[in-house]
Amino acid sequence: MRERGARFEQRAATELERAGLKTLARNYTTRHGELDLVMLDGATVVFVEVRQRAHAEHGDALASITRSKRDKLIRTAQLWLAANPPHAHRTCRFDVVTFDGSADAARGHWLRAAFEAD
Repeated sequence: MRERGARFEQRAATELERAGLKTLARNYTTRHGELDLVMLDGATVVFVEVRQRAHAEHGDALASITRSKRDKLIRTAQLWLAANPPHAHRTCRFDVVTFDGSADAARGHWLRAAFEAD
């Protein structure tokens, strides 16, 4: 499972880097949660959640990001900013890259500013 997730995270990172974003961190983990990718888009720090769903019987990949998951991402992002003072003053956003379908056929969809910190 972790190996499959790493493949999709790599696919997402490659596509976002092609779009001009710069990777700052991958798989930043705290006791509160994990950030798949932390990237820089111009002067904006972008926290990227990568989700994949092979089957849609329980909803698509985007639907798997619950309120609880968003809260964990926000808290972990705050910790990343505290640990990285040169970026703490920057504007931030939360993006999601989803992959729906089987591993070989899944197409990526990048949703900028998918949610905001309340």
